Amino acid sequence: MNFEEEFLIALRSKSSFIYIVSDEEERAEYIIRKLMRDPLQRIVYCWDYQNGFNNSYSGGQSRRNPMDALSKVETLLPETPCLLILKDYSRFLQEVSISRQLRNLLPLLRRQPKSIVFLNPVNELPSQLNDIFVVLELPKPTRSEISSEILRLTNLFKKSINEDYFENIVTASLGLSLEKIRQVFCKSLISGNNFNESTVDFLFREKQSLINQNGFLEFCQSSINFDQIGGLESIKAWVNLRKMNFSEKAINYGLPNPKGVLLVGVQGTGKSLIAKALANDWCLPLFRLDLGRLFGGIVGESERRVRKMIETTESLSPCILWIDEIDKSFQFINQGGDSGTTNRVLSTLLTWFAEKQTSVFIVATANNLQVLQLELIRKGRFDEIFFLDLPTYEERKIIFQVHLKTFRPETWKFYDINLLSKNTPNFSGAEIRQVVIEAMYFAFNQKRDFNDQDILLQIKNTVPLAKLNTQIIGDLQNWARSGRIRSAS
Repeated sequence: MNFEEEFLIALRSKSSFIYIVSDEEERAEYIIRKLMRDPLQRIVYCWDYQNGFNNSYSGGQSRRNPMDALSKVETLLPETPCLLILKDYSRFLQEVSISRQLRNLLPLLRRQPKSIVFLNPVNELPSQLNDIFVVLELPKPTRSEISSEILRLTNLFKKSINEDYFENIVTASLGLSLEKIRQVFCKSLISGNNFNESTVDFLFREKQSLINQNGFLEFCQSSINFDQIGGLESIKAWVNLRKMNFSEKAINYGLPNPKGVLLVGVQGTGKSLIAKALANDWCLPLFRLDLGRLFGGIVGESERRVRKMIETTESLSPCILWIDEIDKSFQFINQGGDSGTTNRVLSTLLTWFAEKQTSVFIVATANNLQVLQLELIRKGRFDEIFFLDLPTYEERKIIFQVHLKTFRPETWKFYDINLLSKNTPNFSGAEIRQVVIEAMYFAFNQKRDFNDQDILLQIKNTVPLAKLNTQIIGDLQNWARSGRIRSAS
């Protein structure tokens, strides 16, 4: 049920007082007025503290007089269907005189086709008035509303949008208010850009400013793409099949919102790179969640923060939520000492993983599989769980090629990739990159270009993590190769 349907049901069920939570006052008023014209055909009167009633009724009277604004309801003709919109009124509801007047108006409003709507950016309704109010929240603009607004703006500015960019711009706009979208389009035009990928960048920056208002989410800009990640062909193919997950075509086809993916494996095998490349490939903003910052010292603060995180993330959907090293937080779930706060916070997260209906795709990474609870890895939390093992010989060849192309795009073919790959068993992708960089440092100090021998020297001087934690990594590999988890390679 959408907002319009809920609002009409509230009016037709004789709800006298409706409290609408929205920071888009102009859009909320537009929707209400449209519904009052058709199908209800009610007269709308609008009041705010500065101007009073800003229409022919009362001619600007009741200015800066909230009690008088309520009193005007009694002077309206009983048979006239109408609706009053009161803005800036939330703070006055705490006053005893206002609270009493509202209760006195209830019998009158129930007998007459009249209702009062209170508009406010946040829910500040006093608890003593909960029983006489219906509270509705106006969600952010839908894909359809955004599409219509973008088409209106393009016609207004006499600009056109390439069909390839239109869907990306609509998707990037989700989670923003219509006013913010208008501001971004104006910024893009003033900067000398047309409505293309630069507009998407402006939209992402606007979302970044919203994210920066809290301390537990971080907006991550990513230039990584899947061509820069060697190997892992299985997960790349899986991701490519879901590239249009959040498009209008997928919604019309009936595809459910994807939940996410859990990446488990050895450190340095590319789990974080997958999250960054995924955001870039799907043209979605990437938000990194710091689980440690969700926990506060004040009783109830942690629970409030996790609810705020969920609310913020969903308001900016579609997006990708990256939870790095989730195992480090889950390893304390059964330990006492915090009055059960950790259990409650993580249980809330797990429930959200399974039941969320919004377009938030979760990418969680973990190194230590043994501490992960069955509640996390069971089906329903994530769409798939992948194991990222140490790269094979063929994958190491691709990884060396990727990094050498990056550092020496003109001469990378002169390096003996086969030789280098044979000499790096048990090396992760991150360790392979580092030996190339160390070889560059070594040759740079000798004022020459680096070669195969420099890389081989650094390989010899490097002890890979797999040799330091042989038992742990061996157990992890054996568990993954037993067929109980899908391989990313």
